[in-house]
Amino acid sequence: MALRSRQASGKEPARAGGIVTAPVAATPVVTAEDGRPTVTDWLRLGKDGRLSAYAPATGGVARWTESRPGGAWTGPELVAPGKGLQPHLSVAQGADGYVHLAALRRTPIEDGGTWTELVHAIQYQSGRPVKNWAVVGSPYPRRDWKRGLQMGHPAVGVDSAGNAQLVVRNAFGGVSARGQEPSGKWAGWADLNGNGADRSISVVAAEGGRMFIHAPSDNGIMRFQRAAGDAPFERLDKLPGHPETGTVTGVQTGEEGRVTFFLRDAGSGELHAWRGDGPTEALGGRGTGPVAVLRKEIDGVDCTVLAQRDRDGRPAIAAYPTEQEAAGVSWTPTGEVCAGAPALTVDADGRVVLGVFTADGGLRITRQRTDASGLAFGAWQQV
Repeated sequence: MALRSRQASGKEPARAGGIVTAPVAATPVVTAEDGRPTVTDWLRLGKDGRLSAYAPATGGVARWTESRPGGAWTGPELVAPGKGLQPHLSVAQGADGYVHLAALRRTPIEDGGTWTELVHAIQYQSGRPVKNWAVVGSPYPRRDWKRGLQMGHPAVGVDSAGNAQLVVRNAFGGVSARGQEPSGKWAGWADLNGNGADRSISVVAAEGGRMFIHAPSDNGIMRFQRAAGDAPFERLDKLPGHPETGTVTGVQTGEEGRVTFFLRDAGSGELHAWRGDGPTEALGGRGTGPVAVLRKEIDGVDCTVLAQRDRDGRPAIAAYPTEQEAAGVSWTPTGEVCAGAPALTVDADGRVVLGVFTADGGLRITRQRTDASGLAFGAWQQV
């Protein structure tokens, strides 16, 4: 077992005169000033069967947690507090159930500049304290702090061995990456080169330590692949396309780590899917922001479930037999107008759970009905 698995799970709640104080309420920030989502993949199932939701917050991270599987929720409470955290959060989870958080942190330095660095924190158990932010650092020395200001939003992925990988658009429009070794220590920075990358890039993990990085640019999507946990990233040919910012995502859908990727075309707002070097397949579903994706068996059929924010601002959901995009995808709107990006997971009973944020940072969820065939959902719950 890796060394970090045996580390303490963070500080206990503050005590005053021997009495445990109440959690600090958080103010979630679910959209940026330009209206784009500040977090994706934010709804997670813990090893104990409880669901947790995460969002950037003023002064740290907002977290909601079920009190028991399928029960009432607590939160949003402030976890992973810190000064200078930027309002974009990346969330990933390993097979061990640990939830990894990554963000950018900016702090003033002595010469009047601003130092920018990546930070990383882990939650080992649902509802428990989040380990203090650990500094992953910057590809640049402190004397080059101006270059740090040009970095994009970090993305975190967790490979099949539980090791985190952080990627970020660097100051030159290329991609820089830094990953954990089996000991839990961080390896050195790797410059994967490239140019013209968008601020938001993505990392997707698959079995066998495989990882994929996608960095959209003005003239196509730069792609990098790691064949195994101990292999370096290799650059692949660019994929044609012009996706909307921050909308490339993916899920493993086949043997030997085969992944289906999804993006939203910036011009039409339509979703597209592709695998490897094959052509993209249009999925309809015009909307905004990234699509949430989940692979789940429904009525005995291996399905891919998608959720998005449609052009009316409402959540919309679709499901189709995995890797059969050509058969067509039908979208069904549900619920009220939401903000940010929807999220999908399964709960302790194996039901699909769809979560959305309200405009004021509130949380709503709906669960798959067990008394109906297909993918039918129950009433929405305001958390």
